[in-house]
Amino acid sequence: MKQLIECVPNFSEGRDLGIISQITAEIERVDGVKLLDVDPGATTNRTVVTFVGTPDEVIEAAFRAVKKAQELIDMRHHTGDHPRFGATDVCPLIPISGITMEETAEYARRLGRRLGEELGIPIYLYENAASEEKRRNLANCREGEYEGLAEKLSDPAWRPDFGPAEFTESVARSGATAVGARDFLIAVNFNLNTTSTRRANAIAFDVREKGRPLRDGNPITGKPVLDESGEPVMLPGTLKGTKAIGWYIGEYGIAQVSMNITNLAETPLHVAFDEVSEKAAKRGIRVTGLEIVGLVPKKTMIDAGKYYLAKQHRSLGVTESDIVKIAVKSMGLDDLKPFDPSEKIIEHVLAAEDRTPKLIDLTCRGFADETASESPAPGGGSISAYLGALGAALAAMVANLSAHKAGWDDRWEEFSDWAVRGQAIKDDLLRLVDEDTDAFNRVMDAFGLPKTTDEEKAARSEAIQEATRYATEVPFRTMQRSFDAFEVINAMVEQGNPNSVTDAGVGALCARSAIMGAFLNVKINAAGLRDKAYADDILARGAEIEQKALQIESEILRSVNSKISG
Repeated sequence: MKQLIECVPNFSEGRDLGIISQITAEIERVDGVKLLDVDPGATTNRTVVTFVGTPDEVIEAAFRAVKKAQELIDMRHHTGDHPRFGATDVCPLIPISGITMEETAEYARRLGRRLGEELGIPIYLYENAASEEKRRNLANCREGEYEGLAEKLSDPAWRPDFGPAEFTESVARSGATAVGARDFLIAVNFNLNTTSTRRANAIAFDVREKGRPLRDGNPITGKPVLDESGEPVMLPGTLKGTKAIGWYIGEYGIAQVSMNITNLAETPLHVAFDEVSEKAAKRGIRVTGLEIVGLVPKKTMIDAGKYYLAKQHRSLGVTESDIVKIAVKSMGLDDLKPFDPSEKIIEHVLAAEDRTPKLIDLTCRGFADETASESPAPGGGSISAYLGALGAALAAMVANLSAHKAGWDDRWEEFSDWAVRGQAIKDDLLRLVDEDTDAFNRVMDAFGLPKTTDEEKAARSEAIQEATRYATEVPFRTMQRSFDAFEVINAMVEQGNPNSVTDAGVGALCARSAIMGAFLNVKINAAGLRDKAYADDILARGAEIEQKALQIESEILRSVNSKISG
């Protein structure tokens, strides 16, 4: 698996787009990285940049961006509402795929060393890259902010991990930078219908994990209660894995609760939204919406959408785009500006980088025209997979209609479960549409390999066998998944909305045709395999599926016709 890490540097400039573009241009010049998001804020005077790529290339891009920020941003003149202590305030690395957290932390240390030694910036390592426990917490590293940096550097307990420990002319310009390795976090701002920073802070203290100091007497003005070590005793907030503060955003004219959710498993986004909304309501304040800074994982949006659908007693077995839309509207993600999933969901941004044309992205007419063209692909295998997808889609449709049928409100969850299963089968079969064509192309590529020498002939023969086996397995998977659709189809014929029984019947016809069509492809490809034991086994299993499919289809159609005739 390809190693990918994400880097999310925060630069202390959110107003001069010329400076921001010069910094991000340094990132885009590095091959092997993809700039995903640039999110400037005028009131915070801070820009959050997100890019992803292979580790060495990400480190190089981060170094160049920090260097350019050092040249362009003078911290002696910086003001903004967000805590900060450097031109590049923080530069975290996040493991995405094929790489461990410890490996990512080592890359963070390498980056920190290079920034300190080559650029002369004081570097503090935090989170999983931290050199000691007290430095794991970013707030500890940044305590005192830029205005307290000279004093911090003079404290032996806070000597930087890399770079100078003196407040030189260069350091006065650049400030310090925190470099770390951490899990994926979401930075969010809850929009409030108030301008009061004090009230926003009170809500933040209600929910953030750290909570607020315990006080004698008056909970606001009373003397803080200290523990045996002389440290304030804290009353924990209600949301684990969160950090939060309140502030006023002049560009919007509202106060916000600004939160980092550092553990999405403990506190999903929708849970945080509901909890902040509840605590705000108890103080006479309403959360009007939610602003996501940077990017968000798709799972976070899907989980939120399903949560709110379930609260409405609506079927969860709808398309991903509809689920995301529910999440957007339920949490007011478009309150301040439009929320575009293609630009805000990390998987969608990464997928946009893949320019490979896909059959399933064609229009109905386009797919039919492509099939009818002189090209041998898409062929019967892809068409069979698409037929299976249509059969599953019809079953999911009947389930969704049944979940929403008047008078059946107490059965919404039953039909929702069927719809979810139908959607999953449909999605798998849609992927097999393109995979079947890819399998055919692999076979053609293998036949096109050179065959001049004995070595080339042997390699070509082996490649043909591997490609042919793959081209046999793909339509067999189409058979299996199309057969799975029969369970959902049959349930909808017997239990679903009677007004849609013929739709389920057509779904059965599609599933049967998908299985029979895919089996033809299994048979023709298996005939070219040298491994006869494997070929005989997959043919026997395919024949069994086909026989069962014909039997089940016949039973379903009898039931459909019986219900039609009354």
